Amino acid sequence: MGKLALVAKITHVPSMYLSELDGPQKGCRQAAIDGHKEIGRRCREMGVDTIVVFDTHWLVNANYHINCAPHWAGNYTSNELPHFISNMEFEYDGNPELGRILAEECNRQGVETLAHDNTTLDPEYGTLVPMRYMNEDRHFKVISVSAMCTVHYLNDSARLGWAMRKAVEEHYDGTVAFFASGSLSHRFAQNGQAPEFANKVWSPFLETLDNEVVEMWKRGDWKTFCDMLPEYAAKGHGEGFMHDTAMMLGALGWSDYDQPAEIVTPYFGSSGTGQINAIFPVSEQSGASVPGPQASVTDEFAPGSSRL
Repeated sequence: MGKLALVAKITHVPSMYLSELDGPQKGCRQAAIDGHKEIGRRCREMGVDTIVVFDTHWLVNANYHINCAPHWAGNYTSNELPHFISNMEFEYDGNPELGRILAEECNRQGVETLAHDNTTLDPEYGTLVPMRYMNEDRHFKVISVSAMCTVHYLNDSARLGWAMRKAVEEHYDGTVAFFASGSLSHRFAQNGQAPEFANKVWSPFLETLDNEVVEMWKRGDWKTFCDMLPEYAAKGHGEGFMHDTAMMLGALGWSDYDQPAEIVTPYFGSSGTGQINAIFPVSEQSGASVPGPQASVTDEFAPGSSRL
């Protein structure tokens, strides 16, 4: 019935908003903003009606959650970096129908997921920043999915991504894009050193690790990347434990995915973290290699960096 038209890994660094404002940082993130606008343009060309964002700034401690309220409007200040994002106005329309469809299929596939369409909960800036540049005219409906998952298995996040793809393809009459909104390495600069690392990655180790990952993506070495994802998430200080990336790759078919990534905004450092905008072409997949849900299993692994 429906179609997953486009999948992307996107940055949401708050310095993008700061980049708009008069001051010493004005224009510093224009390349990232232009990348968002290009991704939004392609979504329009493909007839996308709804963007689903796997948001690593939405922290949850139980279950998976979907914010699919019919409408949001407000004035957002980041509690994390209020000197970067302050009083940022937003207004977007949700898609309650699709949100419920997504949750139903996730639950059918063994990943407990709740859809919230009657809620006062607003999206976090992992959703709001990209939508500012991709969806200023409210052309797209928006759904936000919790992806800072503190006690969740990466297996479950991968299965959630696949289930959401199947929900779109089998139960939704429309065209959808999925965005993994989060960084590569995510080690912020130590307090007091933020200005020095405004446009740098925290360490040579992390920068080298990220660049090797980007090269894997460009040559389509998904078997290697999927195998290393839990350790990369842990040793690379992955944002949201890289659950957004597991969701994205689950939707793409996991280690059977067979396409190279297209880099839209080249890798860059921001406040110590590693950032990118990249598109992953959607190909036909069986889902055979996507991990099954693991939520009922207990083991010795630390939260967020579980085995696959």
